[in-house]
Amino acid sequence: MDGMMSVLTYGVGTILGLLLIGALVVLIIHGVTQKKQTVLRNFPVIGHFRFYFENLGEYFRQYFFAGDRSEMPFNRATRGFIYRLAKGEGSIIGFGSTNDLREPGSIIFVNHPFPVLEEDRLPTPSLIMGEGYCKHPFEARSIVNISGMSFGAISGPAVRSLSRGAGEAGCWLGTGEGGLAPQHLEGGCDVVMQMGTAKYGMRNVDSSFSPEKAKELARHVKAFEIKLSQGAKPGKGGVLPGGKVTVEISNIRGIPAGKDSISPNRHYDIANMDQLLEKVAYLRELTGRPVGVKTAIGGWEFINDLCDVVLRRGKEYAPDFLHIDGGEGGSGAAPQTLMDHMALPIAEALPRVVDSLLQADLKGRIRVVAAGKLVTSARAAWALCVGADFVVTARGFMFSLGCIQALRCHTNTCPTGVTTHNRRLQRGLVVEEKYLRVANYARNMNMEIDMIAHSCGCRHARELKREHVRIVQTANQSIALNMLYPYPTVGARSASRQATAAASVAA
Repeated sequence: MDGMMSVLTYGVGTILGLLLIGALVVLIIHGVTQKKQTVLRNFPVIGHFRFYFENLGEYFRQYFFAGDRSEMPFNRATRGFIYRLAKGEGSIIGFGSTNDLREPGSIIFVNHPFPVLEEDRLPTPSLIMGEGYCKHPFEARSIVNISGMSFGAISGPAVRSLSRGAGEAGCWLGTGEGGLAPQHLEGGCDVVMQMGTAKYGMRNVDSSFSPEKAKELARHVKAFEIKLSQGAKPGKGGVLPGGKVTVEISNIRGIPAGKDSISPNRHYDIANMDQLLEKVAYLRELTGRPVGVKTAIGGWEFINDLCDVVLRRGKEYAPDFLHIDGGEGGSGAAPQTLMDHMALPIAEALPRVVDSLLQADLKGRIRVVAAGKLVTSARAAWALCVGADFVVTARGFMFSLGCIQALRCHTNTCPTGVTTHNRRLQRGLVVEEKYLRVANYARNMNMEIDMIAHSCGCRHARELKREHVRIVQTANQSIALNMLYPYPTVGARSASRQATAAASVAA
């Protein structure tokens, strides 16, 4: 018996050895004969280790080598902060901060010598969009809200968790440009429907806009948002790989299953500011809902033109809100060139937009929604100081769902189930657990923003102004935000237009 086993073992071992040698021979022949990879042509066996370790490099850097504050797009300290808020563990740390306050761009809030007492604090008031200009104005209760992430770009369980979490926390949920899915409505939250350039969910078979579908959607959503561009891909339409276009997603978007879903880089029927604002007024009249505009900003031209056209045509043509996205990239996949170098970061874009609205005396008419890596309470409070009315984040809520920044959002292999349609990987995202973390993150962000406001001497977060924050310019030198971006004269632009018109009439 022992002899038989030794012969059998010897035979299996021989076969495995021959198979290994054969595989190596094939690998060597393939390597030296192929012409695309220089390393493999010269080193057909060990050259493969180069590609293997290159792929693993970003994960080794993330967990072993990168410092707490040195990683991009979000460092370990920021991710840890979000995880703690989402788990309800609080943001308490000890022995000092690892945040280098000498770093240019750092935010320093101006603490008040006599902060607001507990009994003098006021609840942060809600704000209404579209009041007096549409049939169904939208009362938004939360400062922090969920930015648009399309069902398709993120998974069904992720959308369900976001919807239920938003309903629990009282914040709104953006649909992204991929249309309204049943999962968006599951939690009974306030939903903001985005109309992208492909008009998914509100289009006819020929891709044209469908008024009937828009009116039907208005029964389920609180507001509409016309998307011109976003920080992840300003100037380029969205791309959803065919592997992510399931039958369910094809039905929601109105596109063929299994084929790449590519949006145009702009709306065919919107080529200038007049056409944009006419579309805003038309959609608002059609649906009875507030209508806003989402865009990244490249300079003064867009917002100045918008204000000029509104002043010329009347406030009924103004968008009810402006969603300003920074050029820091976002949850959407895009060419690296655009993501790295196109559009202003939110730190520069937001003050420009707010100043122009103030000069045109339109700040009370048009609500400002800020986005662009505003995932911490400090960054969100900074946006309020500048003049934003609301803050939205996509990646902050992705972290609350368990995202580990694997940087695989576009590959359908997300290890946490957030951005994949692989059922096995989605299994790790348990909706009953994750929706609570979404709600915790939203609520705790709002609480911490209020905490910053109270420390600055404000009764609630909406009293934050530019004088409450300083920005580090060089090491050990900071400047107050109201000096870096002085408040403009309110109504200066409209007064100038009136003076010009009067002079023209007199002439």
